[in-house]
Amino acid sequence: MTRVRPWAAAVSALTLTACAVGPNYDRPEAVPGGQGAFVAGGGPAFVADQPPGDWWRLFDDRALDGLVEEALAANKDIAVAAANLAQVRAQLGEARAARLPSTEVSASGGRVRQPDPTTGRLRDSDSVAVGFDLSYDLDFFGRTTRAIQAARADADAAQAALDVVRIAVASETARAYADACAANAQIAVARRTLDVQQQTFDLTQRQLDAGAGTRLDTSRAAALLETTRASLPTLEAGRDGALFRLAVLLGKPPAQAPDVAKACAVAPQVAVAIPTGDGAALLKRRPDVRQAERALAAATARVGVATASLYPSIRLGGSISSSAAKLGDLGDDYQFSVGPLISWTFPNIVAGRARVKQAGAAAEAALASFEQTNLTALQETETALSAYARELDRRAALTRAAAQSADAARLARIRYDAGADSFLSVLDAERTRADLDAQLAASQAQVATNQIAVFKALGGGWPTPPGG
Repeated sequence: MTRVRPWAAAVSALTLTACAVGPNYDRPEAVPGGQGAFVAGGGPAFVADQPPGDWWRLFDDRALDGLVEEALAANKDIAVAAANLAQVRAQLGEARAARLPSTEVSASGGRVRQPDPTTGRLRDSDSVAVGFDLSYDLDFFGRTTRAIQAARADADAAQAALDVVRIAVASETARAYADACAANAQIAVARRTLDVQQQTFDLTQRQLDAGAGTRLDTSRAAALLETTRASLPTLEAGRDGALFRLAVLLGKPPAQAPDVAKACAVAPQVAVAIPTGDGAALLKRRPDVRQAERALAAATARVGVATASLYPSIRLGGSISSSAAKLGDLGDDYQFSVGPLISWTFPNIVAGRARVKQAGAAAEAALASFEQTNLTALQETETALSAYARELDRRAALTRAAAQSADAARLARIRYDAGADSFLSVLDAERTRADLDAQLAASQAQVATNQIAVFKALGGGWPTPPGG
C-alpha cells in the first residue's frame, strides 16, 4: 500500500500541471441586427408572446393532435436520428474511457526438459509466472481532454439533429393532414359547382330541343361543365398524395392512410393571432442553429487534438511480476518497476502541422456555417410570417369577391329568365363564380399551409436545453 501512494501523488501532480493546447472555445455572438422584433411580424396576425412547444394544439383539432403524437412515436426518420444519437453518445463514452488507466494481466506456466548442470542428465522442471502491468496517460498537453470536448459537442449536435427531425415530422404531419382536408374541401366546392353547371347545361339542352335555344349556348355550357369536371382528377390526386404521405409519416404503408384524414372536410386553421417571440429567442430555440453551434464547438476542440499530436506523449507505467517453480511459491520473489514512458514522433512533424491546418480550416468552415444558419433561420422566419400575413389579406379579398360573384350569377340568371340579357352573361357569371370559389378554397388551404410553415420556421416543438 505504501508503494502506491507516491505513484498516485505523482499522477495527480502531473495532471494538475497539464494544459490543453489549442484554442479554447467561446460561443460566437449572435447575428447583429437579428435580436429584435421580426420585420414581418408586426401585423394583427401576430403577437409577441413566445410560441408554445406543442404548437399544433393551437389548431384545436383533436384528430391532428393524435396524428402528430403518433408520428412522433412511430416515424422512421426519427428512429434513424435517435439511433445516430445513441451511436454518438457511445463514442463519447469511448472518448471518456481514455482517462482511465489501461491494465494488462499475464500468466504463464510450463514444463521444461533441460540438462542438469551437475550430472549432465536430462531432467524435467516446472515454471510458473504472473505479471500485472498498468499505464496511465497523463494527458499533459490535453489531447484526451480536447477529444472528450469534441465528442461531447458531437453528442449535443446529434441531439439537436434529432430535434430538427422531430420538428420536421410534426410539421409535415400537420401539413399532410391539412392538405388532405383542404383537397376534400376543394373537391366539395368543385362538385357543387359541377352540379350548378350541369343544371345550366340541362336547361340549354331542353331549350335547344324545344327550338328556343341555340347550339352555341349548349356548346358553351358543355365546355364550362367539362372544364370544371377536368379539375376533379387533379384535386383527387392531390388528396391521395397527401394521404399517402401522411401514412408514411406515421410509419405505415400508403395503403393504411388514417380514416380521420380521409373524412376530414375542412382544413385546420389557427383562429387566434400567432405568437412569434423575437429574433433572439428564435436563434436560441431553433435546433438547427444549436446543431451548427455544437458542430463549431467540436471543430474547435479538434484543433486542440491535432495540436497536441505535435507534443510528446507522456504515460506513467508500472509493472510487477513474479515467477517460481511451484504455484505456491509465487510472490516469494518478485520484480516491479514504475516510471514515465515518453514518446515523441519527430519525423512526422510536418504531417502533424498539416493536420493542425486542416483542423483550423474545418473550424473556420464550421463558423461560417453557424453564421449562415443563423441568417437562414431569420430569413425563413421573416418569409413565413410575410407569406402568412399576405395570404390572410388575399383570402379576405377572395371571400368578398366570391360573395359578389355569387350575387352576380344570381342576377344574371334572373335577367336571362326575364329576357333582359343573353345566355352568354349567365355563362360568364357562372364561370367567374366557379373560378373565385376555387381560388377561395385554394387560399383556405394555403392559409393552413402557411400557418404550419410559420411554426416550423419558429422552431417550436422542443424547449431549448439548459445552457443552450
